[in-house]
Amino acid sequence: MSSMLTMPEIEARNPEIDVRNLCVLVTAGASGIGRAIAESFVAAGAKVHVTDVVESTLAATINAVPGLTGTVGDASRADDVHRVFVDVSARFGGLDLLVNNAGIAGPTGRVDELTAADVDKTIDVNLKSQFYFLERFVPLLTDSKRNPSIIGMSSVAGRLGYGFRTPYSATKWAIVGLIKSLAIELGPLGVRANAILPGGVQGPRMDRVIAARAEAMGVTFEEMRNEYLRKISLRRMVEAKDVANLALFLASDLARNISGQVISVDGNTETA
Repeated sequence: MSSMLTMPEIEARNPEIDVRNLCVLVTAGASGIGRAIAESFVAAGAKVHVTDVVESTLAATINAVPGLTGTVGDASRADDVHRVFVDVSARFGGLDLLVNNAGIAGPTGRVDELTAADVDKTIDVNLKSQFYFLERFVPLLTDSKRNPSIIGMSSVAGRLGYGFRTPYSATKWAIVGLIKSLAIELGPLGVRANAILPGGVQGPRMDRVIAARAEAMGVTFEEMRNEYLRKISLRRMVEAKDVANLALFLASDLARNISGQVISVDGNTETA
C-alpha cells in the first residue's frame, strides 16, 4: 500500500493563518503601522474598524480600503473612545481582536529640558489611551468565541533604554507591563494578550524621529540614520507590513496558546 499523501491531505495538514470574519478594531489605523495592520486583516477576510484623530486621513484610508470603516476621535479622550465603542457595537455587535496601536513619538531632549505638557501628552496618548479602550472593549472580548485577544503596540524602546526620548520609552516599557498583567488577569476568561515591539519602521515618522535626534545630538541626518542602522544586526529598518504579518499570526488560531509574550520585530536591534 502506498504511503504517499494526496494533495487534499497535505493541504489539510498545512497550518494556515485564518482570520476570516474576525471582528477587529485597530486604534490609529489610518496611517503607518496601524494602516498596514488594518489593510492586512481586510485582505485576509476580517471585518475591520479603525480610529484616527485626523478626519481627512481617516476618510482617505476608508476610501482606499474597501470594506473598512472608521471613527474620528482622539484615543486619549474617554468621550471619543466611547463614540468608537458605540460605532463598533453597532457594526459588529461584538469584538474578537483589539489592536491598541495609538501612539506618538513624544518630545526629544534631555530630561530636565522637557515640558510638563509634552510629557503629559505622551503619557495620555501612548498609555492612558490603552486603558480607555480596554475599559470599553474587554467586556466584548470576553464574550467572543473566536479566540479573542489584545495586541498592545510597544516598541524596541520598551526593552532598551532610549536616551533623549525618556517619555516615549517610559510609556513603551509600561505597555509591556500592562500586557503581561492583562495576560494573567484575562487568561482565565479566555482572552489572550501580547505585545509587539517594532524597531525603526521605515517611513516619514521615523525620518522625523531621526531628524529630531540628530538635532539634539548635533549631527547630520545621514550620520544619525547610519548610527541607527549600525545598531541593527540586519542593518535595515523594518517595514510596517512586517509588523502586520506578526499581528495576523497572533490573532489566528495558530497562536491560540501564545499569551503574555513580548515579541520584537526589529531586525535584532542591539542597543537604542
